[in-house]
Amino acid sequence: MLKASLNAYDVQVPELRIKTATPDDLDGARAVMLDTVYRDFGTGYVPHWHRDIIDMEGAYLAPARHTLLVAVDERDGAVVATAALDSRGPAHPPNPRWLAERYPSGETAQLRRVYVRPEYRRRGLARRLVGELLDFAAADGGYRAVYLHTDPAVPGAEPFWRALGKVVCDEREEEPGGGSRVVHFEVPIAC
Repeated sequence: MLKASLNAYDVQVPELRIKTATPDDLDGARAVMLDTVYRDFGTGYVPHWHRDIIDMEGAYLAPARHTLLVAVDERDGAVVATAALDSRGPAHPPNPRWLAERYPSGETAQLRRVYVRPEYRRRGLARRLVGELLDFAAADGGYRAVYLHTDPAVPGAEPFWRALGKVVCDEREEEPGGGSRVVHFEVPIAC
């Protein structure tokens, strides 16, 4: 059912190809990611949060249960979107202890770095990437949950994830008037 809902929003764009990243794609993927954390998040590169952006090979290419997908514009070979999955659950701290216990590392597929360059948005590309990640998680056979967190201040992020999953913790409600603004989601694994 989730797969069908992902495909229902799929806009075919023939010049865009989604593929598993290779070492040759990492510079382009890194540029998309860094542009996103500087432009959309406004934080810039923070080593504690973004270490995987620098070592994508160690974070996503080398481990068998992890993956990094890229969307490439075949007209010029540019990486225009990224999406990653790893087997690390949310850490405590900074996340609530109960959340880390609910989504333990090894059993949890965490979606990360689902970023699309602004000029390629609103074409169904992020949904296609997420669909591929969910297929990867299902094929692995060892994941019992798919988890992610997002910053709702990023335009479009919260409604996008609400359309695909369910909120399991909205830290804005946990800490009214301050603290974190992170929203945590669970997305059904593709069947």
